[in-house]
Amino acid sequence: MEQTKNRTVRAACPHDCPDTCSMLVQLEDGVVRSVKGDPDHPFTRGNLCVKVKNYEQRVYSPDRILYPMKRTGAKGSGRYEQISWDEALKEISTRYKQIIETDGSEAILPYSYLGQQGLLNGLSVGDAFFNKLGATISERTFCDAGAISAYIMTVGPTVGLDPESISHSNYIIIWACNMLSNNLHQWHFVKEARKRGAKVVVIDPVRTQTAQQADWYIPIKPGTDVALALGMMHVIIKEDLLDHDYIDQYTVGFTQLKARVEEYSPENVAKITGIPQSDIIQLAREYAGNNPAAIRIGVGIERNSSGGQAVRAITSLPALTGAWRYPGGGTLQMTMYSFPTNGKIGSQPQFIKPGTRVINQWRLGAALAGELEGPPVKALFVYNSNPAVVIPEQEKVLKGLAREDLFTVVSEQFMTDTARYADIILPATTQLEQYDLMFSWGQHYITLNQPAIAPLGEAVSNTELFRRLAKIMRFDDHFFNMTDEELAQALIDWDSPVMEGITIGSLIKTGYARLNLPKPEEYAPHAKGNFPTPSGKVELFSSIATRGNLILPAFRQGYTEMTTNEKVDPLPRYYESVEADLIEQYPLNLLSPKSHAFLNSSYGNFSRNLNAAGEPFAIIHPDDAKKRTIGDNERIKIYNQRGAIEVRAVIKDTVLPGVIVVPMGYWPSRSNGATVNAITTTQFADIGHAPTFSDTQVEVISLKQ
Repeated sequence: MEQTKNRTVRAACPHDCPDTCSMLVQLEDGVVRSVKGDPDHPFTRGNLCVKVKNYEQRVYSPDRILYPMKRTGAKGSGRYEQISWDEALKEISTRYKQIIETDGSEAILPYSYLGQQGLLNGLSVGDAFFNKLGATISERTFCDAGAISAYIMTVGPTVGLDPESISHSNYIIIWACNMLSNNLHQWHFVKEARKRGAKVVVIDPVRTQTAQQADWYIPIKPGTDVALALGMMHVIIKEDLLDHDYIDQYTVGFTQLKARVEEYSPENVAKITGIPQSDIIQLAREYAGNNPAAIRIGVGIERNSSGGQAVRAITSLPALTGAWRYPGGGTLQMTMYSFPTNGKIGSQPQFIKPGTRVINQWRLGAALAGELEGPPVKALFVYNSNPAVVIPEQEKVLKGLAREDLFTVVSEQFMTDTARYADIILPATTQLEQYDLMFSWGQHYITLNQPAIAPLGEAVSNTELFRRLAKIMRFDDHFFNMTDEELAQALIDWDSPVMEGITIGSLIKTGYARLNLPKPEEYAPHAKGNFPTPSGKVELFSSIATRGNLILPAFRQGYTEMTTNEKVDPLPRYYESVEADLIEQYPLNLLSPKSHAFLNSSYGNFSRNLNAAGEPFAIIHPDDAKKRTIGDNERIKIYNQRGAIEVRAVIKDTVLPGVIVVPMGYWPSRSNGATVNAITTTQFADIGHAPTFSDTQVEVISLKQ
């Protein structure tokens, strides 16, 4: 690390967000004085979101965990004593060897997600260690797994639409995406298109900040997006608003799709979605008649029983109208497909023993309760996540974490609600203290994050953590001795054409670089087909879905393909909510979007963010509040068969009647012991083991005396 005390260091936001902001870290006398956005970055343009502004306060927080600690009080009490790294590693090694001897290695369960998004310290950083250990495989599918699977089934692993080329779109549909809150920097390009005359349409069950800025806001009943897309197709086909040449040359399955959409007339779709027939017809006509037309879909679109099929249908629309022909035309889901990453290097899947048990992270509560097949879970290792907050069956998860016979290790920066139950807590570095290489799932720039300061206390990066664990377990494979710089070289195919002219050396100087792709105004990779699907075309009728077992992208620890017995209709279709039979008993449809003040559970312990978020609340429509004699700011109880939470009522017509919104990200320890994931549904969606958060049915009562 450069030793100059007064300098500027180039870094990148580490969080699970599509924008991956470029940051400038200002140091004076070796201390970070400020963290600002880089104004020269073409995508993020110098802006940081409310969560990352003042990131130095996170680094230097007096609440940081800076030393290994061992539990001294009851689980959940938060009472710990400082120990040395040697003591911590010896305890982990001893306990793991005992558990393996008595219950087998599958009694050890790793749990992680994208609390850190870097290629080095992010999703796969611990996979090689746990694969070598023989631990249960952790299947990570509760964020975008269904959408990614459905997208690939339709157009293959392609970006399709460059986020920057949206500035050249004539018509923009923002579908289930609160861009101003969760994809802020994309809005720059939307505004540029609007200046050129583009119309901006937002489709969402909630009148979000983004919806309020739209030219046309279309409220839709939760979970009915696929019906709307099929209704648009019905109109486009019936009125012959089609690009016949594109369909004939570059798609398969149009005849079958045409027969399917006969069921989805505007009249029928209006009944399903709550959208007037006239609006469905107008939307279809405007979309088809204003190429290049762009559709930006958000992660929330998958969180219902038809979520995967919604992505299939929406991603098929540009093929019917020929929007794929043009820069600024098509569907934008994720940009990660452009980055030539090699996840297998980080996860070393060859270490996995055939037949090793797989547990979906969605089922952690059931796993800790001993409800799943296989040996009991006797050890849990958590990093890059806070499962006490972010997954359903919260009460069951907390009860499981409280088991005295469960040996839990948590690597963390702060005393989260999960860490409070750990037997051993290990101190983790922040982004300013570690080396990483950052891809993005919302733009086309690769960024080198250089450490600005040495790790505080005895904190270590995730890469160093697993090197130490491998050493104490006597794993001598070459991989476990690779330095961060060697990992950065191995995790990217630097010989790929998109990396031409980009090296670690060049990134040290510039901080970031756009992948070697056509300019946004020229980016139309599918103008003449060339889709990376089995047929090479848009698969309106999915060949992947016709297989006996459905092969989906790798969401498991180990980056191995996921084979499921899911029966997926090769054509898009609408399914009722998984809790449709509970509507009479629990008539309100609960949505749990991310909070504007938190990122998943990150920053849920910071006073600044808590003040911005306010007391935990629920937005309820005035009609629903009136039926239940609930007043504004009144305390209410939201409940169903899984549990209950208590929050403050905010009465607004920004939600539809029959819909209630409770933001996710608050911690149970700061929210009367329970948050929204105490009541969310645990069932899987239609494709990719995706969640069905948005199918949750609840009832509400006032708590006034």
